[in-house]
Amino acid sequence: MSAQPITLIEAITQALAYELRTDERVVVLGEDVGVNGGVFRATAGLSAVFGPERILDTPLDETTIAGLTVGMASQGMLPVAEAQFDGFVYPMVDFIISHAARMRYRTRGRLTCPMVLRVPWGGGIRAPEHHSEANEAIFTNVPGLRVVMPSSPQRAYGMLLAAIRDPDPVIYMEPKRIYRQYKELVPDDGEALPLDVCYVLRDGSDITLVTWGAQVKETLEAADALAKEGISAEVIDVATLTPLDFPTIAESVKKTGRCVIVHEAPRTAGYGAEIAARIAHECLFDLLAPVERVTGYDTHIPLFRLEMKYLPSVDKIIAAAKRSLAYS
Repeated sequence: MSAQPITLIEAITQALAYELRTDERVVVLGEDVGVNGGVFRATAGLSAVFGPERILDTPLDETTIAGLTVGMASQGMLPVAEAQFDGFVYPMVDFIISHAARMRYRTRGRLTCPMVLRVPWGGGIRAPEHHSEANEAIFTNVPGLRVVMPSSPQRAYGMLLAAIRDPDPVIYMEPKRIYRQYKELVPDDGEALPLDVCYVLRDGSDITLVTWGAQVKETLEAADALAKEGISAEVIDVATLTPLDFPTIAESVKKTGRCVIVHEAPRTAGYGAEIAARIAHECLFDLLAPVERVTGYDTHIPLFRLEMKYLPSVDKIIAAAKRSLAYS
């Protein structure tokens, strides 16, 4: 059991180590994941414990990493690959979409593809181009993939265990802005958290705030600020984007009648649009106001000085909530 609280990135390391200890089929592969412990130190120390046969340093070749991962998974191993940065995932897309996501369908269930692709995701760390993408919508549109995004150390640990144990491919997106933002006590007990469920982080009666990843922090802070004005906001962490636990969202929207969706990806065709469409279709007569979205802009994330202006902020979330509450 963990004696001290740990960060989100340390929870990922802890989960990887647990699965490596308990299941010899698990292997970790990626650029610099072995000797150097990964660019964000997610695999620090694992090579020394489990050896280079289990922690594989690969060439700087994302296409090869994806191909190896799909091949290993289809032959009974449980590979966990790292994309190093979100913007490096694009050379992997062909193998992930054309093969990993279709293996069960292609073989009529005779083969599955139990792989995990870890993707450090999102902006806010003042990184250059290709290092700050919010590209979850690319994968949420692909049948056969699970797309998950933890927002706390406890969920990072439990959801990664569940992802590794899942018989189908999982895109595990890690919001790197909050890798070391805060700590939680995370028992190293091997207890997985369920995938495919949303987490209601705060009960409320006046408005529903729906978000995921790093934006959970700002959304909770916005809820705190609204509470000081007598506004009760329910906060939902989607956590697993696909398959979406829409009933949890619908139950909340039917209670509050109002909804704000928060994500940092560009607005057009972002995953929030799918949630808004589902709300409009299934909860139309429960709505007291149009669904609001607080998102990134339809641009590439600007470098350095304007980066935080691009991302959803507490003030933007509060303003959207008040627009919804003022609607009549």
